[in-house]
Amino acid sequence: METEKRTQTTAEQTTDWDLSEQIKKVTKDSHVRAENTELMLSFQRGQVTLQQYKLLLCSLYEIYQALEEELERNCNHPGVAPIYFPAELARLEAIEKDLEYFYGQDWREKIAVPAATKRYSHRLRQIGRENPEFLVAHAYTRYLGDLSGGQVLGRIAQKSMGLKSKEGLAFFAFPGVSSPNLFKQLYRSRMNSVELTEEERNGVLEEAVRAFELNIQVFDDLQKMVSVTENQLQNSSTHSKPVKTLQISGTVINTSPLLRMILGVFVALATVSMGIYAL
Repeated sequence: METEKRTQTTAEQTTDWDLSEQIKKVTKDSHVRAENTELMLSFQRGQVTLQQYKLLLCSLYEIYQALEEELERNCNHPGVAPIYFPAELARLEAIEKDLEYFYGQDWREKIAVPAATKRYSHRLRQIGRENPEFLVAHAYTRYLGDLSGGQVLGRIAQKSMGLKSKEGLAFFAFPGVSSPNLFKQLYRSRMNSVELTEEERNGVLEEAVRAFELNIQVFDDLQKMVSVTENQLQNSSTHSKPVKTLQISGTVINTSPLLRMILGVFVALATVSMGIYAL
């Protein structure tokens, strides 16, 4: 009996020391906050429009461009190498494909993102230069969240937007992963094998919390964007006066007919807020 107790205690201690489990614990409150944002609840109800999804892709492009460029640049770093799976997980090419499908070949000239998205990208660039091992927190949060919720979210998006095919939904597909559950087990194992000093581990845990906070800020910024845009569109319709520019949280956006069309209720980086909770 004592031997069994010691074995159980050892197993519990090992689990508690796993980086993946520690991240879950320290981000628990952030999970709840993000899940209950107005924008996240809207997505969970399946209220996704084509215009909303376009804006989602714009922010995802900015974030993944920074994340994947920093992961590639630091792919030989001991804190990054074990969790570097570009063939299986890379999202940037898929996002570019979706953006071209919806916006056309000149999509780069048409995308717009809020200031919070810029701050998120800036943070990824910063840690890529200064603390590459912190990238593991963002990679785990993003990729495993996408992988966990990808199939379900893809179906919700397709149905909500009335798409007859899966064109425009490449972001949700992971052709390099045959079994999401088995791959997530492999990823956690690789992640838990990363050798970190106590100071570095604490830094990664703090960065995981920061990752969720950055996403929540994006949710809030986009909600403001939606509210201001809707009010201006209403005023424009009532008074027949065109609105030339829109400034929100430091971001100035030209309200051309195309951009006015895409400014709807944002999905709030749904894959982070839905997928990661299933990790």
